[in-house]
Amino acid sequence: MPALTTFVATLALLSVTANSTPVDHTAAVQKRGFSLTQVERGYFVKSGPAQIAKTFRKFGKAVPARVLAALEAVENGTAPAVPADENDAFYLAPVTMGGTEVQLNVDTGSADLQLAGHEYYKATVSASKQLADSTFRINYGDGSGAGGKVYVDKVVMGGVTATSQAIGAATSVSTAFQRDQQTDGMLGLAFSELNKISPEPQKTWFDNVKAALPAPLFAVALKYHAPGTYDFGFIDKAKYTGDITYVDADSRRGYWGFNASSYKVGTGADKPGTIKAIGDTGSTLLYLPAVIVQDFYSQIEGSTDSATEGGYIFPCDAMVPDLSITVGGIPQIVPGEHIIWAPVDEAKTMCFGGVQDGTGIASFSIFGDIFLKSKYVVHELSETPRLGFAQQAGV
Repeated sequence: MPALTTFVATLALLSVTANSTPVDHTAAVQKRGFSLTQVERGYFVKSGPAQIAKTFRKFGKAVPARVLAALEAVENGTAPAVPADENDAFYLAPVTMGGTEVQLNVDTGSADLQLAGHEYYKATVSASKQLADSTFRINYGDGSGAGGKVYVDKVVMGGVTATSQAIGAATSVSTAFQRDQQTDGMLGLAFSELNKISPEPQKTWFDNVKAALPAPLFAVALKYHAPGTYDFGFIDKAKYTGDITYVDADSRRGYWGFNASSYKVGTGADKPGTIKAIGDTGSTLLYLPAVIVQDFYSQIEGSTDSATEGGYIFPCDAMVPDLSITVGGIPQIVPGEHIIWAPVDEAKTMCFGGVQDGTGIASFSIFGDIFLKSKYVVHELSETPRLGFAQQAGV
């Protein structure tokens, strides 16, 4: 990962000037909200097996054999190449640590601020301090993962500063974990209870700065083929249409959990049934119960659950219906266009679906970017946490 090597060298030069005077998390700022726009950081090959494998690992589960076989075929070049014009831009958030800017993946499905694949801090030159006797470890279901030391430093995003933020700096990284990293690291915005630092979990960046904001909330507006935004401390009415539908957030597992009550495929009948789910900006696809996924793809002519590709595929020129999922009594619509995720062959004959079977990943469905890119989602960290959903403007 050449970019990370260059970044470490830059840090060694710049971090000497970082302010090491400890102050209160919120003392240096007035209460104000801010909006953070993602920045483009190159392109990545859209591989369905890679995304499914990454999600299994993220939630600590072993990757199914057929997904591993499909992933191996992609990595070894025995699978058909995806056309270069179908690669997708990778959008990240600029964050300043100890005076140096890094590009991080903002992840509402985790609660760690960690830097991947390298030792970020050099104790002799950094203004940070190591958190004594603390370590972090992220474990994958196949035994791989990453771990390292924990430092405390000033972390700034959008002009709002956490002056004593715990940061995991990886010193040991497995091959599988490194393969999943396309960023300098990750900024977790789940609940602090999910934090992986031991022996004592640490607060997330948002938990540390929420008192500096006008309201203890952030809103996510990811975009289809464009940079998204994160609004901290305020709600931008220009970014959604209609009303925001609020539901209580289930934080018992540390995630932004919620329940959906029904779903509908295209213009078909509404089918009731509880769907326990989490919102996760760190997962690309939408993972649902097998019965719903089977029902959805039964409405697409030529679709199949492909052992070769490790998931559901369908003709790229197929008519893909919208998928409507009811949350808080209001249908939340995922446009069919968004579900046509990526071609699996150079001729663009068959495409990998953005909706996949979540069986075996977790005890809940995972509403990743495929769902979120048509929504404006409010995450409110009040005494009774809640989530708010609205249809994104222009979608």
